[in-house]
Amino acid sequence: MLLNYYYWYFTKALSPKVCQRIISLSKRHKKLKAITGHSTKKVTYQKLTKQQKLNLSKTRNSNIVWLNEPWLFELLQSYVRTANQNSGWNFQWERTESIQFTQYKKNQFYGWHQDTFPHPHTEGPLKGLIRKLSVIVSLTDENKYIGGDLEFDLRNFSDKSDNIITCKEIKPQGSIVVFPSHVWHRVKPVTKGTRQSLVMWNDGKPFV
Repeated sequence: MLLNYYYWYFTKALSPKVCQRIISLSKRHKKLKAITGHSTKKVTYQKLTKQQKLNLSKTRNSNIVWLNEPWLFELLQSYVRTANQNSGWNFQWERTESIQFTQYKKNQFYGWHQDTFPHPHTEGPLKGLIRKLSVIVSLTDENKYIGGDLEFDLRNFSDKSDNIITCKEIKPQGSIVVFPSHVWHRVKPVTKGTRQSLVMWNDGKPFV
């Protein structure tokens, strides 16, 4: 899929006060070891095999909390709608998954990946749907950590080499980036401090 815009951003969209409110909200829940893949089943890190845990350690290392506060969905969706229209994507979606609070401490990272998958969800309320739009919100003051850069690979099918860029627009606290879920991206290792963010996905029927 060729895109005129690979991501759309809003600098310092959320105030430091709102960011701190979200961080405080996450502390009410037990943090989970993040895994990869999507499923409506409650698959946890503890249920993975030894080999699966080894494979995961090479791909992703972070801790998460799931949030379902209505006010938070409403707040973020206004930016998603604006980005979807202004970018010209005009994607259609039907449901939004639970919002993921993600924490990266020193040496934690998330390697190259796409948020969407080759096949739609097979069960539950998301059955028959795929991830179409992804949202990342920066919650941490950029001066409080080093590393943890968000990078995109913007190569097209005809490109013979990668086209990696650093998304500097996401660094300021409260900034929001919206992008099609099939775009490859990664979070580089944090080398000092703690990086905290939100991730949200809007799901719809597969493209035709």
